[in-house]
Amino acid sequence: MGVRTWIDAWPVYRQLRSMDPLGRGAAAKSRTSSRLAARTGTADKVVKSVCPYCAVGCGQNVYVSGGRGGSGGTPPHREKVTQIEGDPDSPVSRGRLCPKGSASLQLTTGSAREYEVLYRRPHGTDWEPLALDQAMDMIADRVIEARRQGWRWESDGKRTRHTLGFASLGGATLDNEENYLIKKLFTALGAIQIENQARI
Repeated sequence: MGVRTWIDAWPVYRQLRSMDPLGRGAAAKSRTSSRLAARTGTADKVVKSVCPYCAVGCGQNVYVSGGRGGSGGTPPHREKVTQIEGDPDSPVSRGRLCPKGSASLQLTTGSAREYEVLYRRPHGTDWEPLALDQAMDMIADRVIEARRQGWRWESDGKRTRHTLGFASLGGATLDNEENYLIKKLFTALGAIQIENQARI
C-alpha cells in the first residue's frame, strides 16, 4: 500500500478534506461499512408483536422475509423471521427492549429450538419423539386421574369439593387473557393451588 493510498484511507484526512469536520458522516465510513446493509432491509413485511418473556409487554417489530408465491404454479416460499427489534410505536417500551427481548430472535430461529414433542418414559434415560395428539391425550388422562385421586368432598366436616391432586403455577410470559382462562379452567376443575410467578 502506497503512502498516498494510506493517507486517503486515513479517516482524519477524509474528515479534514470533506465537508464533515466532526466526522459523523461520510468521513467516518470505511470501504467495509459502506457496503453493509441493514438486517431489516431484506424483510418483505413487518409484523407487530409483543415480547414473550415477561409481564411488561414491550412492543416488537418482527421482520419477515419470504412467503411469496412461486412463479409458474410452484409452491410459495416459507416465511422466515430475519430480525426482531423494539417497536417505537409501543406506548409501553417506546422502541426499547431488554437483553432478553433483544435476543428473542433466537427463540424463533435458534438451532436449539425443538419442533417436536419429546418424552422421557419413567426410569428412562433417553428422550423419544411423540406425536402431538398422543402427548395431549396423555396429559388429559393424567389430569383426570390426578383430579380423581386427590378429590376431597369434605374436610373437617365442611363441604369443600376440591382437589389437591394438581396445582397451577403460571408464568409471567402469559398475558392477562391467558392467565384469566387458566384461572377459570383450574377453578372449574376444582384446584385450589393456583399461583402465578409474577406474584411470588
